[in-house]
Amino acid sequence: MAILRAGDIGVLLGGSGLVVALALHAWNGDPGNTVVIRAAGQIVQTTALTHPQRFAIDGPLGITRIEIEPGRARVAADPSPRQLCVKQGWLTRSGEAALCLPNQVSLEIRGRSPSHDSLVY
Repeated sequence: MAILRAGDIGVLLGGSGLVVALALHAWNGDPGNTVVIRAAGQIVQTTALTHPQRFAIDGPLGITRIEIEPGRARVAADPSPRQLCVKQGWLTRSGEAALCLPNQVSLEIRGRSPSHDSLVY
């Protein structure tokens, strides 16, 4: 006697497809339209993601370099030892953030509706 029958496999595939579709829908925020740059917990710059810009933000370890292009932003260079915020890459969706915690600099994308309610770090 087979453990799974044709109907069982169909239900499993259908359920798996539904879970994937709901996860993609629920966790994808809208495209961002604004970037917020913070240093030491204070907002130092808020700008639109409409044209190319570059910023150099001072932190306790040195200068963090931020690049903005139409529709996306990233931390290009940071003096932090592990480079986690640089490895985050380009941010495009509302609610995404790159946190350079040793240097106390953060970059957050904002839009109409974020992909999650809050961000705790």
